[in-house]
Amino acid sequence: MSSRRERLAERVTERFREDLKRRRLSRFFIVGLSAAALQTALLWAFVEFGGLYYLLASVVSIEITIVTQYFANNAWTFQDRSHDGRRSLLGGLVRTNIVRGSAIPIQTGLLFLFVQFGGLMYIVANAGAIGLSGLYRYVLDARWTWG
Repeated sequence: MSSRRERLAERVTERFREDLKRRRLSRFFIVGLSAAALQTALLWAFVEFGGLYYLLASVVSIEITIVTQYFANNAWTFQDRSHDGRRSLLGGLVRTNIVRGSAIPIQTGLLFLFVQFGGLMYIVANAGAIGLSGLYRYVLDARWTWG
């Protein structure tokens, strides 16, 4: 009888973990979409009003959204293992900057390729570059920043 209870407890626990992973991924996606919108708006403003070259504007807008995403993900997506306190918050911010900073060459490289060789407008190309580099960022953030 106890092995039956143990199996039931294991199934319930596994189901809970799967639901938590799905919810976390959904929240990460929502935060990411919001950040993508912010990054795209910043990119556009830096290019059109600031006169920056689109690749430089991309790097600046990415860094701004790295910080905003960290705080949103810490408070909402990974709230069950959020960083509390100044030292923990700073450590998490450094780790997410390393993770997301390592994605900057991927994202800006894709942006360059899409614009220069794909003939896409930089705003459209940026959306594709964000999407393609997103999975990389999620895996590293989930395992290292909040792991």
